[in-house]
Amino acid sequence: SYIDVISTYAYLSKNKNYVRPKFSKTRTIEIIEGRHPVIENSLVKNGQKFVPNNCILDNEAQTWLMTGPNMAGKSTFLRQIAISIIMSQIGCYVPAKSARLGLVDKIFTRVGASDDLSEGLSTFMTEMVETSRILNGATVNSLIILDELGRGTSNSDGLSIAWAILEFIVKEKKCPTLFATHYKELTNICDNISNIKLKTLDTKKWKDEIIFMYKVIEGIAEGSYGIHVAKIAGIHPSIIKRAQSILKDISEKKNNLEVNFDNSSKINEHDIIKEKVSDFIEIIKAVDPNDISPREALDLI
Repeated sequence: SYIDVISTYAYLSKNKNYVRPKFSKTRTIEIIEGRHPVIENSLVKNGQKFVPNNCILDNEAQTWLMTGPNMAGKSTFLRQIAISIIMSQIGCYVPAKSARLGLVDKIFTRVGASDDLSEGLSTFMTEMVETSRILNGATVNSLIILDELGRGTSNSDGLSIAWAILEFIVKEKKCPTLFATHYKELTNICDNISNIKLKTLDTKKWKDEIIFMYKVIEGIAEGSYGIHVAKIAGIHPSIIKRAQSILKDISEKKNNLEVNFDNSSKINEHDIIKEKVSDFIEIIKAVDPNDISPREALDLI
């Protein structure tokens, strides 16, 4: 069984272009051009390429505070770091160009939303119970990954809890941490703590569309682009248009919130169809039939 496992590691490492990690006595996590092995495999099958990213956590940047749009690849990045560390410590090469790692005693994660109603635990209560276990169990040699902490309650409550927990981890636990959030206000914590680095996912704007580049960069996200994600998911165009209008009202009035009520009861389907046809025509105009292959033509259709 041992030979079977090790030979499988060797087969995967050679065929998937994995690299042998180097171990150090420090708590440094340095993964250069890291990839997510499962998602990369799915993309390759569909003829696509996974976008690799670097992750360097050391004494100068012990914690990464990541803001980023929905669907931009933030959660994928968090998971691939944890997976690479697990792979390295069970004796397998890792999906990266290079990796230098310290030994990790445990990986603590709080990712996604779930509840345990049979035990009388709401989504937010479950989140707090899991976070409590992390804060009590983590050591200086652990890796903590927190994704969207404090989202199950009001904005002010959630932000306050997330801020206090992040402070506690940095000052008391002092272990490598990846902390993802939609609370842009939380980035102000860097004014008082130097070894937190601000990271986000790169995006490009083209006309009214958002293009996700899936690349981790320095900085703070411009927004969460939740309405854009709703549009991709197929939410009715009239709802998207109304949501954009409400968001504009909220952004302009901020503390003095007074959203104008939409009295129009009938959806203007003609405008919606006209907009879709217009987009379609722009796509067709951009295509030169002489420059595309039969496969590209089928993909376009």
